[in-house]
Amino acid sequence: MTQSSHHRPRPRTPFRSRGVRSAAALFTAVCALLAASGCGSGKDDEAGGRQQPQQGAHSQGAARGVPQGLPGMPPLLDPNDLYAADRPNALSPVVKDFPSRVYVPNTESDTVSVIDPQTYKVIETIPVGSQPQHVVPSWDLKTLWVNNDRGHTLTPIDPATGKAGKTVDVHDPYNLYFTPDGKYAVVMASMDRELVFRDAHTMKRVKTEHVNCLGVNHADFSPDGRYFIVSCEFSGELLKVDTAQMKVIGQQKLPFDGAMPQDVKIASDGRTWYVADMIADGVWVLDGDKFGEPWLMPTGKGAHGLYVSRDSKSMYISNRGEGSISVLDLPSRKLVKKWELPDGGSPDMGGVSADGKVLWLSGRYNSEVYAIDTEDGHQIARIKVGDGPHGLAVYPQPGRYSLGHTGIFR
Repeated sequence: MTQSSHHRPRPRTPFRSRGVRSAAALFTAVCALLAASGCGSGKDDEAGGRQQPQQGAHSQGAARGVPQGLPGMPPLLDPNDLYAADRPNALSPVVKDFPSRVYVPNTESDTVSVIDPQTYKVIETIPVGSQPQHVVPSWDLKTLWVNNDRGHTLTPIDPATGKAGKTVDVHDPYNLYFTPDGKYAVVMASMDRELVFRDAHTMKRVKTEHVNCLGVNHADFSPDGRYFIVSCEFSGELLKVDTAQMKVIGQQKLPFDGAMPQDVKIASDGRTWYVADMIADGVWVLDGDKFGEPWLMPTGKGAHGLYVSRDSKSMYISNRGEGSISVLDLPSRKLVKKWELPDGGSPDMGGVSADGKVLWLSGRYNSEVYAIDTEDGHQIARIKVGDGPHGLAVYPQPGRYSLGHTGIFR
């Protein structure tokens, strides 16, 4: 989520001068492999028939004593490493023949720029709906959904051909996630103040959970899939949601005046949660099971996006307010590096290449995309795209299924 979301003007003043009170006022003023999540053309009505996805073929996790997960969820490959399925170039058979591309939603241009990562050039520009915020891989990996937030639609892109399909009516789709069993899409309806559970195949509405916070935007799921944690940008809060019940079961205010939580990511150990905060200029560290008060780890101005390395040992943190990337060593919970973009910039959302060698991030306020070497942090390329580039998706990536956002794979 960004400060420019929902028709807010491009910032001209330092991030810290923008408290949650002004953001909330402005908000109010503007007001796994076999289940198919496909490109159905459902409308915004109550749900009909849903298809239960088949469980993934891997069962090593169950044999190693992993706690029983959400029914229908593929078991973890390794109980000690949540991202064990995301090793370099470990592509699912579903995606192994897809061309490697970087899909960049340009919020202010209403387009998606398509970058060839081999040449670092834009090879196509796809018109989509109003204010595309994120490009989200479906649970079954077969579809990329462009979240046209103010257009109230999703545009499906076939990653095998790069062609856009018929739009689907979905109200206020700021961000999009999928439950670990593949049954439901979870729409982060930020302006509507709702979590909307929809059939993952038809996108028909199943249940609406109204929330008592402002600006639901990012999330991640527990190792067993039974709950997920959501950030509320405009009121500085976190929610804990029961996946099966589709119900908020916990809520807390972050202990920082004007907090603005952004991306949420669970560590590879399956216990430690991190929440980026672009006003607190760091990441909150949280025990998700206990959901107690978190502590703040300073990283840099405008901390925003969180991405795990292919060896599960590091987390890349984009500091949008200062044009840098902090590198967190996950086993020790210590910051070990900071990479500065040579000409500044506004690194926002993105993902890691399939081989793990390149971190791709959108430059939210600079109409550009950054390719960053993950070995030493040097900038490989800076690519001009449309205006307001936001939640770009690097695709394909390793993993058996997608939990949504710009690509959370397990």
